[in-house]
Amino acid sequence: MKKYVSEFFKRGLVAMGGGPIILAIIYIFIGVGDGAQSLDIYEVATAILSISLLAFIAGGITMVYQIDRLPLFYAVLLHGIVLYIDYAAIYLLNGWLADGALPFLIFTACFIVGYALIWAAIYLCIRKSTKKLNRYLKNNRANT
Repeated sequence: MKKYVSEFFKRGLVAMGGGPIILAIIYIFIGVGDGAQSLDIYEVATAILSISLLAFIAGGITMVYQIDRLPLFYAVLLHGIVLYIDYAAIYLLNGWLADGALPFLIFTACFIVGYALIWAAIYLCIRKSTKKLNRYLKNNRANT
């Protein structure tokens, strides 16, 4: 367990460095939609700290894939749930989601679709690499 906690913190700290960059991108999109004309120091400080926390948790939770006893399905499920809670909490804290059920449902749908698309892309890339590696190994065995 100590190994996984250590790995969580190591991965989280690495990912946390990108938090302010992510925040800047979010503010650019909000600004384009006239959502934020000016921010006070408290809002900026809260946003920087909260997005750094978001990045820390998002980076750290990837350690679930290192747990050998955890089947891939459960690792993906746990990873997705933690990310969803992480993103939803930070978005709500910063006021990036409008009040009401509809914005939250739209956020949830976007998260699920985005998460599924990213995992599908990862799966297809790994499958392609695995096939290529298996072909290479098969050809090597045939030549020896």
